[in-house]
Amino acid sequence: MKGSKGSLYDDLKRRILTMELDPDEDLDEVALSERYGLSRTPVREIFRRLEGEGYIEIRANRGARVVPMNHSTLRQFFLVAPMVYAAIGRLAVQNFKPSQMSDLKDTQERFRDASKSGDPLSMVVENNRFHEIIGEMSGNVYLQPSLGRLLIDHARIGHTFFRPRNDDMRKRLRIAVEHHDCFISAISGHDEDAVVDLVFEHWELSRENMEMFIAPQGMKADALVGDN
Repeated sequence: MKGSKGSLYDDLKRRILTMELDPDEDLDEVALSERYGLSRTPVREIFRRLEGEGYIEIRANRGARVVPMNHSTLRQFFLVAPMVYAAIGRLAVQNFKPSQMSDLKDTQERFRDASKSGDPLSMVVENNRFHEIIGEMSGNVYLQPSLGRLLIDHARIGHTFFRPRNDDMRKRLRIAVEHHDCFISAISGHDEDAVVDLVFEHWELSRENMEMFIAPQGMKADALVGDN
């Protein structure tokens, strides 16, 4: 597979967000160089860019790895995410540009199409991009890096949200699509309070599913025993 620095960058982001690459997984610089037809220097440049954005870690003499998730980082995620999302939403109302609103609407259409076709990988990517754009709308150089880091783990923890297994999960996914439409309307209408209320509704919609991923219900002992 031949590619470019841009395609390597996009592919690694997508594979990390969709859990195709596991947390803490090592990245093979040589293999990626060969796969994308690049020398090792541009691959290292991509690694440094992704490290700056919170996707990977580069360790001295040990190479690059996907940023890990552990008990400490998950606890911090659940404590801080709603606060950062709410602040970002309020600032987005104050500072958004028409071109950003156009991008947000286009991204929502791609997210809607992916939800209709049942494409979980595209849903993860487009949902992440939707919230990235809201971060860009905020125009805040301090909050945007925090948002970017939160969205990485939100996508990884919540990826099962986009693979509904029952009617309740499918209903939640439909509501998530509707929430995005409401975000667009509220931001366009300069309604800060409506955006903040939506942030917390949207958070609660996915929080239960994320908790199920972290601490799934245990199997009953009799489920492990076949019929005699």
